[in-house]
Amino acid sequence: MNNETSLTINIRPARKEDANGMMCLIKELAEYEKAPEQVTVSIEHFVESGFGVRPVWWGLVAVAEEEGPEEIVGMALYYIRYSTWKGQRMYLEDIIVNHRWRGRGIGGMLMDELIQLAQEKKYNGITWQVLEWNQPAISFYEKYNAHFDKEWVNVSIDL
Repeated sequence: MNNETSLTINIRPARKEDANGMMCLIKELAEYEKAPEQVTVSIEHFVESGFGVRPVWWGLVAVAEEEGPEEIVGMALYYIRYSTWKGQRMYLEDIIVNHRWRGRGIGGMLMDELIQLAQEKKYNGITWQVLEWNQPAISFYEKYNAHFDKEWVNVSIDL
């Protein structure tokens, strides 16, 4: 509950009609990370990848409810990865809260819902990355007793 305006914040699974609001949050995150030009996914590809016949990602949205249309103020996007050592794990691609709504517990609501979802599905953990300079995010994850692995190096191939 947001005490300043008496809005109710609800966390629910993302729906196809949420895609545009989610993309706005993704672009906001890219701006924050000083890399807006790196968001190259089209809305069509985003929608097909999450809401098509064979989704490869799932999401939760934080919705501010008042009179009128819902406002998406946060989101978490995840997929399932497989570890040959551990089995199925949730991979948290992004957790994003609109800059105007930060500091109100919405990120914690999203994270708590992700943890509950992972437990219900019997995944053996949640994995994610955080930029080393993003101290607000690091501090947030430390509240969850997250393990910060200094041993592994990120590697990728762009095609």
